[in-house]
Order: sequence, then structure tokens, then C-alpha cells
Amino acid sequence: MICKFSFLVFVFFLFGSSSNAIPESEVKTICNQTQNPPFCLSLLSSSNPNASIVNVTQHIIDIARANVSNTIKLIKNLIDQSGKNPKAKGHYKACLDHFGEDGALGDVDYAQELLYKGDYQGVNLAASSVTDDVEDCISGESPTDPSFPDPSPLPAYAKLIESVVAVLLVLSKYLGH
Repeated sequence: MICKFSFLVFVFFLFGSSSNAIPESEVKTICNQTQNPPFCLSLLSSSNPNASIVNVTQHIIDIARANVSNTIKLIKNLIDQSGKNPKAKGHYKACLDHFGEDGALGDVDYAQELLYKGDYQGVNLAASSVTDDVEDCISGESPTDPSFPDPSPLPAYAKLIESVVAVLLVLSKYLGH
């Protein structure tokens, strides 16, 4: 009797979770709202094809966190390598603040927390904050700040994070529908 019940629960879970999967047409609609639809499609196809929109959003948050963490490691190396160049060192230290616990990493973690709570509008706001943090590092905190001519891989890392977060921003608008 317990075996039959367990099997039925498993079958219900299997079909119940797949019925919440994002239809392919909706994936295309979501990705067409980003600046780089092919990137979005490849990112969303890297998740479980039967995943719900909440699970896909979780997957994108995980990717964003991994990219922000890798960027923090890069920035720490750039600080160490900047040696006697005070402008470079100052720029990278400011970027470390923008990407760290009080910046992009903290905002990604907050988006995660809000997703668990079901505060989907909050997920959108936290994702927007990540974008602001990245932009503040690359372009400066105010329009009058001169842009640092950065020859390092940091701008490319930042662009990747912005692309991932752009997908998160669009997904967050679909949560709860």
C-alpha cells in the first residue's frame, strides 16, 4: 500500500511539475524583450526544460551570483596587479565596493531572498540595483565622473553580468502570472 502511494505521489509530482513548465512560445516572448535574445535563449535553455518560471528565475539568480563572485575575484587580482598606478587601484577598489556584499553580490542575494518570499516585484527592484552597481563601477557614480580607460577583462565581465540580469529583469515581470 505504501509503495503504491509513493508511486502515485511521484507520478503526481512528475506531471504536476511539468505542467508548470514555461511554454517555448513564452520563452521566446521573454527573450525578445531583452537586448540580446540569442543570449537569453541559450541561458534559458541551460535550465531544466520542465522547470517552472520560479525555478528558471532561481537558475538565473544562481548564474548571476556565480558571475558576480568571479568578477569579485578578478577585481581583487586587478587591485593586486595595479601596483603603483593609483588611478587603477582606486578604480578597482571602488568597483570592489560596487560588486561586493554592499553592492551587486548583496543585491543578488537579496533577489534570492525575495524570490523565496514570493515578493516578485522586489526581485525586479533588486535586479535593477545589480545593474546600477555594475554601471557605477564601469561608468562612475555620476555623469560628471570621468570614465576609467580599463584595458582589463573587467568591462567584459560586467557586460556579461548585465546580460544575465537583463534576463532576470524580464523574468521577474512574469513571476506570479
